[in-house]
Amino acid sequence: MDATALPRRRGRPPRAPDSHAQTREHLVRAGVAALTEQGFTATGLDGLLRAAGVPKGSFYYYFESKEAFGLELIDRYAAYFAAKLDHWFGQAQVPPLERLRHFVADAAAGMARHDFRRGCLIGNLGQELAVLPDTYRQALSAVLASWETRLATCLADQYGQDAARRYAAFFWTGWEGAVLRARLERSPHPLHLFLDGFEAMVGQ
Repeated sequence: MDATALPRRRGRPPRAPDSHAQTREHLVRAGVAALTEQGFTATGLDGLLRAAGVPKGSFYYYFESKEAFGLELIDRYAAYFAAKLDHWFGQAQVPPLERLRHFVADAAAGMARHDFRRGCLIGNLGQELAVLPDTYRQALSAVLASWETRLATCLADQYGQDAARRYAAFFWTGWEGAVLRARLERSPHPLHLFLDGFEAMVGQ
């Protein structure tokens, strides 16, 4: 067999290229929503396929494997969240801690819109590393590192680069716990409590 030949995909092909792209996008959107509410192992493909209107045997026409699908979801969520961070942290005319407060307020409002059922996709997957492929650990670490870099850049305006890097690493480590607690309590209070503690640590 020619080693360069592509494996035959299961399922029936789409009727048109646009249909393929739209269906794949629908699957990604459904997957991101599911993983913000529950873990990867608890997210059944059958439910996602039904939500996207895709025949059960056709998943592998759109993605090579469930692992590849999960990595695509990480990338998509990371891009969405990076744009959000760039929006709030990039407001140079606003003091650094005020930018952070705006981000937290926005995150709290977003969780409230979904009745605190949805959390952080990155944090949810991070709790399942023991049963996930090692590629996920690498991808999640890269995402968290990018978040730290963005926050450190914001805080450096006030605290200097070295302190800002330490503060940023601390923030994202604690933030995931605050998000989990907010979901448990179905309240934004843990998010605001964590921010109050962070501000007390770094000083005004």
